[in-house]
Amino acid sequence: MAFSDFPFLRYLFFFALGILLSNAMPEAQPKIFLGLLSILWILYAILLLRPSFSTSYSTSFLAYLLVMCFGVFVALRSNSYAIKEEIPWGAGAGYLAEVQRYDIPKANSSENLLAVVAVKEGESWRPQRALVLIYHQLDTSLVPGQLIWVPENPEELAPAIFPNEFAYKEYLASKGIHFRQFLGKKLRLISGPQTFQFKFVLADLRHYFAKAIERYVARPESIQIALALLLGQKESLGKDVKQAFAVAGTQHILAVSGLHVGIIYSILLLPLTYFKKVGTTFRRSYLLLVLSLLWIYALISGFSPSVVRAVVMFSLVTLGQIRKRKPSIWNTLSFSALLLLVLDPGVGKNLGFQLSYLAVAGIVSLQPLILQFWSPSSRILDYFWQMTSVTLAAQLITSPLTIYYFHTFPTYFLLANLLIVPLSYLILCVGVPFLMLAWIPFLGGLLGAVVDFLLLFQIEITYRIYYLPTALLQGIHLSFAGMLAIWVFLWIWGNWELGNRKWHLKLGMLVVFLWATSNFWEETQRPSQELYLFSKEGQWILDLKLGAHHLSWNQNFPVDQISFSIQPNRLASRRNSIPIPLKAIVEKDSIWFPGIDLVVVPSQNQLVWGALAPKLQELLGEASTSNSHKKDRALRPFAGFRVVF
Repeated sequence: MAFSDFPFLRYLFFFALGILLSNAMPEAQPKIFLGLLSILWILYAILLLRPSFSTSYSTSFLAYLLVMCFGVFVALRSNSYAIKEEIPWGAGAGYLAEVQRYDIPKANSSENLLAVVAVKEGESWRPQRALVLIYHQLDTSLVPGQLIWVPENPEELAPAIFPNEFAYKEYLASKGIHFRQFLGKKLRLISGPQTFQFKFVLADLRHYFAKAIERYVARPESIQIALALLLGQKESLGKDVKQAFAVAGTQHILAVSGLHVGIIYSILLLPLTYFKKVGTTFRRSYLLLVLSLLWIYALISGFSPSVVRAVVMFSLVTLGQIRKRKPSIWNTLSFSALLLLVLDPGVGKNLGFQLSYLAVAGIVSLQPLILQFWSPSSRILDYFWQMTSVTLAAQLITSPLTIYYFHTFPTYFLLANLLIVPLSYLILCVGVPFLMLAWIPFLGGLLGAVVDFLLLFQIEITYRIYYLPTALLQGIHLSFAGMLAIWVFLWIWGNWELGNRKWHLKLGMLVVFLWATSNFWEETQRPSQELYLFSKEGQWILDLKLGAHHLSWNQNFPVDQISFSIQPNRLASRRNSIPIPLKAIVEKDSIWFPGIDLVVVPSQNQLVWGALAPKLQELLGEASTSNSHKKDRALRPFAGFRVVF
């Protein structure tokens, strides 16, 4: 088995390399690379038509250069078409917009998405295109297709202030959303939706299924999970539910993914196992029907990257069955990834996309190796060993990425998946017919009650695991170099029996050396005395590192926000996640920290230094400046501030 055996894997590699190169030249014009592509195509055609002019190396080089340039072109074109946040809204005159989806209930409001149609400019209207995420408190729900008037302009999403904080602005920007607005009841309905709009057919269908779930599934938590598991609507999930499934290591159950598509695919293929002697024409027709149903389900569930990956793969496998061929799993996997990247080059940054493809790659390459460790004699034991090997393979290859991002590891992931994944299979086996037959009152009620019972059982198991001691290991640090090193070790293990072991051993030793060198370099660059001060709307938090001692002081900073705003920076800087409280003397207009002789004046957003002189003062998000003799520093009301002593 060689790299050359998988053509789509090669195309994917060079296309993705082109997308990465486009990030280094964001202002480049797509037309330049379109012209370069034309020249390269002409040269490639000449080499193909005149073999005497070419060699195998020159032809391959030109072909891969073409694919790479195509990746650059597609990425730059996608960026040029994206809706930018620099939009001239006018002097607060308001805008007309079309409602894009049904309301999503929140704690004190309802969330929806508006597509701006026009902006008010004096007595006239200017056409405009933008997406605005809104929160309203109307007595009636908004419906897709309604035209509404909003008398105020929206606000731009604030960028991440704190180091390593989750970039919510970039997350929404990847969906084309650059604005947000809290409206209350300050909006007016201009017209209702048209009788029929094709672009909202899927939204209406999802809404119909969601109403069926809310009608026949009794318990609130069961409704939340059913909406996520069956329809991919994760927005309604409560914080406690998400936390419990994350700690158990089964959060992938809460999103429609390749696992769900695989289960539905196996359910749809069941009739063929009972009618093995059917004619070829009937078999092909039924397989095409299965493909159609899979793509309809992908549309209904929102076309997430993992769902599209699974549907494309199963489509290729099914087409192979129709033509009595068995395509390579690596080629189908690479083709689906290449298709997604061509349609949306930015999807590669999506964590769900990365985890989905990593999990499948791990299952394909590592599960056969794990299976070799044991050969159960019992069919029941063999079934559970198969499930165990799949879970272990997926967890081995995805854990470096999740630890790198979240610094956590679910201790009982194996137990949780062995119990909850089979339950999810049963829920889907009942849930899909339930959605299809919910219009029949008796059947809808009966199937809904079964779904409710199974979900209750699943929730109970999840919370039991959630409350086990040390169910989640936290504060684990893994550098980017460490993440890559673990993947290289897994690759060496997967290819140990297939290649040159001496070469693999040398590669492993080189990776260990580079990982150790990277860690040593990080330690030498990390200051021994460092202070972070964060201010946000009158809320202050101060983190201080003095050698091996980590201290912190908090004034009105929300505890729940620390986990995603402050904690990532502590873990990335290898500070204690629970630091020692720092002593402070609070006076009328100032706060004095005797240990470091620092005075904070919140009313003026100002720092005043005493005897301790900083070597470096940096307003986060701006260029670093040396201020060794400056005794005070004014802060913005919404800012992060770093000081090195």
